[in-house]
Amino acid sequence: MPDALDATPYDALLLLSFGGPEGPDDVVPFLENVTRGRGIPKERLKEVGRHYFLFGGVSPINDQNRALLQALREDFAVHGLDLPVYWGNRNWAPYLTDTLREMAAAGHRRVLVLATSAYASYSGCRQYRENLADALATLEAEGVDVPAVDKLRHYFNHPGFVEPMIDGVLRALADLPEDVRAGAHIAFTTHSIPTAAADTSGPVESHGDGGAYVAQHLDVARLIADAVRERTGVHHPWRLVYQSRSGAPHIPWLEPDICDHLEERHAAGVPAVVMAPIGFVSDHMEVLYDLDTEAKAKAEELGLPVRRSATVGADPRFAAAVRELILERAAVERGREVTPCALGALGPSHDVCPVGCCPARAPRPAAAGADSPNA
Repeated sequence: MPDALDATPYDALLLLSFGGPEGPDDVVPFLENVTRGRGIPKERLKEVGRHYFLFGGVSPINDQNRALLQALREDFAVHGLDLPVYWGNRNWAPYLTDTLREMAAAGHRRVLVLATSAYASYSGCRQYRENLADALATLEAEGVDVPAVDKLRHYFNHPGFVEPMIDGVLRALADLPEDVRAGAHIAFTTHSIPTAAADTSGPVESHGDGGAYVAQHLDVARLIADAVRERTGVHHPWRLVYQSRSGAPHIPWLEPDICDHLEERHAAGVPAVVMAPIGFVSDHMEVLYDLDTEAKAKAEELGLPVRRSATVGADPRFAAAVRELILERAAVERGREVTPCALGALGPSHDVCPVGCCPARAPRPAAAGADSPNA
């Protein structure tokens, strides 16, 4: 194999995602997995899961992960990268522990992990690492000879992630009525999280004013907005807004909410808005419900033309970006000099999460970091 396609010391890739129900009978058990330890009554979970029932109890995330899995395997095969790809979820089948057990049984000893979350935060990074640590501990207790795991760096500013989103915004703008297109604003959306979690996201030096979570999203939003202006010759004002809040009302979360933002933009006389979900890898339930259902209903109520741009999903450019990230990390592990690929002002993210990065609510072991024996 040519050195450029040498993934050693790694012998497998694990696609690690959130998971979702695949039928009405799965919804409450899935939500019980998600909220385990919080003591939420089953009747409350049925209410929380109402948006899943609107879609037949099926989350699109699993099919989208299957598509990404196929895209990765096809890209690796075409380019001669001999690296098997597995898939495991935190909250639904195929479960992470089962997938790691399968990988260990197949003889894999050094595994790279691709999480379907591009940005720094507890829920988007540290929690995945905690799940990995839990799964590895379970397998060790079973007597399994577990592999070492490393996690690919955050890829929010990799060209293979950014370029598909630029194209998505351009398509959404082109789909607006011509008489409102030039005056359209862009609402870059991502998952709201508690402000305390945002402020402590990323390495210590990035804390404050939303930490790395907000800074990374703002950097991507600027990249996309600048590219749209360059390619259309039109400046579209933009703002980073939030969606999918799920916390108690008395706890501060990142704002403004997308629906509040649409109301404010309409009141200000803005003729149209493109909603660009840059915080999400694929068009999963929070995109379909919070944007395509709730936010679009709010826009219709206001009489405000809106379009929603596509997420990256299984775009071939994203699959290629994952291949590049694998080869980059493998070269680093072999002691080679590497120039990481990244756009924007923030530069490439760290390969290994430092101690104290995105701290947990309570002390818990986390794999694939500087504070882990699996680092």
